[in-house]
Amino acid sequence: MATPSSACPVPTDQRPLNEYKSLQDSWFFGWSSANLKTFVRSVAIWYGIGCIISGPIAAVSFDPADSLSKFLVATSGGSTFLMGLVFLRLYLGWSYVYRRLYATTVDYEETGWYDGQSWPKPEAELTQDRLVCTYQILPILQRLKYSFGVLGLLCMLGNRLWGVF
Repeated sequence: MATPSSACPVPTDQRPLNEYKSLQDSWFFGWSSANLKTFVRSVAIWYGIGCIISGPIAAVSFDPADSLSKFLVATSGGSTFLMGLVFLRLYLGWSYVYRRLYATTVDYEETGWYDGQSWPKPEAELTQDRLVCTYQILPILQRLKYSFGVLGLLCMLGNRLWGVF
């Protein structure tokens, strides 16, 4: 195991700060870290994609000509399910990077799964990583938790509407 004063032995792509930058630059994870307007627009696009996917499935069960309300609620439910999966994937990815940045050591693999190593972070790097956690990643995780709450409310609303129709 390397001492904290030695040069960083962790491969570049496995360093937590580089993993954070890579996640932020990716097309899938990047929109969740954007400003609120971009985030809401992206959620609406994903919701629309969910409606396109779940609409034909709902139409098989509930003919729109006979029961339009149940068709719309079923389509919305399918889209909400897809949004739940999207938010879950975003949350898991961001929380993984959060844990890696917040940890006092960096676990890494030099050539494969069988030679895992651990490197203690120097104090300056640990402080920098924890600042990134607090001011960059934590707001994203809170936004995603809030979004899960909104999805939960939509599910309860859909359940109530289903009972009405």
